[in-house]
Amino acid sequence: MKLGMFMMPLHSPETPIADMLAQDREAIILADQLGFSEAWVGEHYTSNIEPIPNPLQFMATLIHQTKQIKFATGVLNLPQHHPATIAGDVAQFDYLSNGRFIMGVGPGGLVSDMELFGLRDKNRAEMTVDSLEIIHKIWASDPPYNITGKYWDVKVEQTVNKRLGFGPILKPLQQPHPPVGISVMSPSSSTARQAGERGWSVVSANFIADRVVKSHWEQYVIGCEKAGRPVDRNQWRVARSVFVGESDSQAQEYLEQQRSSYYQYYDYIIDDMDSFKMRHILAPSENTPDSEITVAKCLDWMVMSGSPKTVLDRMVAFVDYLGGPFGTLLMTHTEWDVPQLHKRSMELLATEVMPKLNDYCSKFKD
Repeated sequence: MKLGMFMMPLHSPETPIADMLAQDREAIILADQLGFSEAWVGEHYTSNIEPIPNPLQFMATLIHQTKQIKFATGVLNLPQHHPATIAGDVAQFDYLSNGRFIMGVGPGGLVSDMELFGLRDKNRAEMTVDSLEIIHKIWASDPPYNITGKYWDVKVEQTVNKRLGFGPILKPLQQPHPPVGISVMSPSSSTARQAGERGWSVVSANFIADRVVKSHWEQYVIGCEKAGRPVDRNQWRVARSVFVGESDSQAQEYLEQQRSSYYQYYDYIIDDMDSFKMRHILAPSENTPDSEITVAKCLDWMVMSGSPKTVLDRMVAFVDYLGGPFGTLLMTHTEWDVPQLHKRSMELLATEVMPKLNDYCSKFKD
C-alpha cells in the first residue's frame, strides 16, 4: 500500500497568503524526500483559506524541486472550465513533469465557486462526465475537430492550416491519456460505481466516516462487474486524517487544543457539510443526530492519532474493516501551526508506521 498526501489545502485566515503557499510547497518537498508516492492539490477560486485557484500552475513550481513524487489534481473541477482549456493545460503539465501526473477530476465542492460559475442549479456530476469524454476525444483525434457534447462543443474546422501549424490541440505525454481519478464523498456514491464501469480510480474523501468509505468500494465493485472489468484494489485511494506523535499523550494534548489545525479543520468541515445538509456523513452511524456530531467527536472518529504503535493499530483495524488493503493512503495535510510536530508526524508515518502496515497487509496476498 502506497503513501501519498492530499491537501485541499486549508489554512487559518490569519496566515498571509504568501506563507500559505510557501508552507504547502515545503510540505510536498518533504513528502518527496520521505518517499511519498503522490501529492494531490485542490482547486478553489473563491476562498482566502484554500488559496490555490490553479493546482497545475502551483504544482509546476515543484517539478524541479522534487525527484520522484507524482503530482495529482485534487481535483480539477471540470464543470468550471471549457474542456479544451483543460485538455491543453493538462497535456502541457504532463510534458513538463515528464509524465509524473495523475488527473484527478470532480464536480466541485465549494458553494461559492458554484455560484461564481453559475453552477448551483446544474447537474455537475453529468457535466463532469461530459467534459472528461470530450477531453479524451480531443486527445484521441487530430484536427479538424467537430466534437459535440451535452454541455460543450469543440470545433476547429475552418481555420486549420497545416503549413502554419494552426489547429492541433496538444496531446499529453502519457498515452492514451494520464490516469484518471475521481473524488467521491456521498454514501453509496453513484460516481464510485461509474468509476468502476469506466476504468477510473476512485478517491474517498478524508472527512467521511469509515462506513461511507466502505460503501464507495462496494459501489466500485458493482461498477467493475457491470462493465466486465477486473476488480483492482490498487485503483482505490483513501484519504484520512493522520497525526503521529512521539507518544499517545503528546498527540492527545496537541489535538485537544482548539487552536490546533486539526481542531480548526473539522470545525470548518462541519460548517461546510452543513451548507450541503450532509453533516451525517461525518458520523459512524447514519442514525446519529446532527447535534451530536461535534468537533471533538470528529477528532475521535476520524483522526488516526497517537504514538506510532497506536496509529498502526488503528490503521490495521481500518484495513480489516474495509476487507483488505487499498492502493494508496492519502495523508491529509493541515496547516503547520506547529511545524516541528507536523513534519515529525509525516516522518513517523513514512518510516515507522507504513512499513509495518505493509507487512501486515502482505497477508492478504495469500
